Amino acid sequence: IVGTVTAVLVIVQAFAITDAVVPVFTGGATLEMVKPAIIVLAIAIGLRVIAAYASEALAFRAAANAKSQLRGGVLEHTMRLGPVWLSRLKSNELAALLTRGIDGLDAYFSRYLPQLVLAVTVPISVGIVIAIQDPLAAIIVLVTVPLIPLFMILVGLYTKKKVDRQWRVLGILSGHFGDVVAGMATLKAYGRASAQGQRVKEVGNEYRAATMGVLRVSFLSALVLELLAMLSIAMVAVSIGLRLVNGTMTLHAGLLILILIPEVYWPLRQIGAHFHASAEGLGAAGKMIEILSTTSPTSGERTDVPNLASSPIRFSDVCVRYGERDEFALHEATFDIAPGRITALVGPSGSGKSTVLAALERFIDPSSGVISIGDAPGTAIDEFAITSWRSAITWVGQDPQMIPGTIAQNIRLGAPTASDEDVLNALQSVKLDSVVAALPDGVGTIIGDGGHSLSVGQTRRVALARAFCRDAALVLLDEPTAALDSETESAILGAIAQLAQTRTIVMVAHRAAMIDMADDVIEFSVRESVQPAIDVERELAGAPL
Repeated sequence: IVGTVTAVLVIVQAFAITDAVVPVFTGGATLEMVKPAIIVLAIAIGLRVIAAYASEALAFRAAANAKSQLRGGVLEHTMRLGPVWLSRLKSNELAALLTRGIDGLDAYFSRYLPQLVLAVTVPISVGIVIAIQDPLAAIIVLVTVPLIPLFMILVGLYTKKKVDRQWRVLGILSGHFGDVVAGMATLKAYGRASAQGQRVKEVGNEYRAATMGVLRVSFLSALVLELLAMLSIAMVAVSIGLRLVNGTMTLHAGLLILILIPEVYWPLRQIGAHFHASAEGLGAAGKMIEILSTTSPTSGERTDVPNLASSPIRFSDVCVRYGERDEFALHEATFDIAPGRITALVGPSGSGKSTVLAALERFIDPSSGVISIGDAPGTAIDEFAITSWRSAITWVGQDPQMIPGTIAQNIRLGAPTASDEDVLNALQSVKLDSVVAALPDGVGTIIGDGGHSLSVGQTRRVALARAFCRDAALVLLDEPTAALDSETESAILGAIAQLAQTRTIVMVAHRAAMIDMADDVIEFSVRESVQPAIDVERELAGAPL
């Protein structure tokens, strides 16, 4: 609407200037005689100022809303895609995308899109007036105006390659810098910190060169567009001048067209300038659209998830493939997870054990086959709503994450309504109550981002305490005792045994102590085949398998 009003005001302003100048120049009109035209001119200029202000305010407000929606949408979709998908993308690159990348769209939303509207309304409106006043000038405009968008497209295609390279280098720079900071201790220990610092400097120089390349194209494209507009205006001006000399055109028509002609090309030239200013943001937007178009794990509508402590879970010819990989991470897996028992998944790295947990957590959908729950034929787990399904399970990984906050807040991560008594009972179950009680603030002790105030074993026991607090019937454990001393391992195994009294437990296990405590063992091999479950009690009793 503001763009349309601006187009009308441009025409009114041109007529007001012409009506004020021509009578004075040709007929010696006095100030009183042209006063109405001057008043109209002043009003038109004032309204254009107001329209420009309104356009800026509305554009920046729209840009802020659009960026907020886009940032929130990408973040929410990333959460739906889950950690399996996120593991294929550097978190630093995603952070750069959601901050600097989206901020780069300011120029696109607040400058380029409004100018795009003006580039349609102003040339058409002004062009109609020019055609009425002078058809020859209108023909020149009609021939020359399309050249500007044509050159803009050609330059834009070239710019896209430059911007894509710039964003790719920025992703490498942010990811590499984040990796260097995260691994600083290791790099210092092996004397490689300075070498990696040099590598960061090299990538920074590559990013500088890519950015300067984009700016160079922007300046050159602006020169091309200005040259085209200038030559087009000059052609019209020469034509009008010759006809004024010959007396075949009135001064009123000639002056009006000369005032309006630059207004035809101005919005188009501005489009080119604003497009290049928003090019970096558009490059990031392409990455965001790619994320938003990624299919998330299937979520059904059922919320009546059966009790997983008393319902068997069946894998039937399940194949799982990560992303676009050709090979399967899990191939034709067929086995049962008995309810109310401890099932250990054993086998070499890369044989599909963690993939089984990811599939049970609904972080990834099987490429083929069915995971079902209940007696045969059972119900496919993808018929249940993901939120309902996940509310029935809990998970403890090899490297459990601690959020910035207190010990109690970390334990309540899976059960926000847990009471203080529940938190203390959970700590007691994992044999961590005495350690926490010795801390200055007890369960209110701040442990910092990543649990830096706790040892590895204590961090894993806090994660197990989360499982005790969370009323979930299925517990998934991914090597919870890896790289721990025997005393800490014994405490964790005791906690697992206590959990197993009322829940079904599925755990990835390498260490003998964990395998020995399992009721059932499912063996995986790197040849992507799965062996039938082994009943440990029957094996120990000498029963045939």
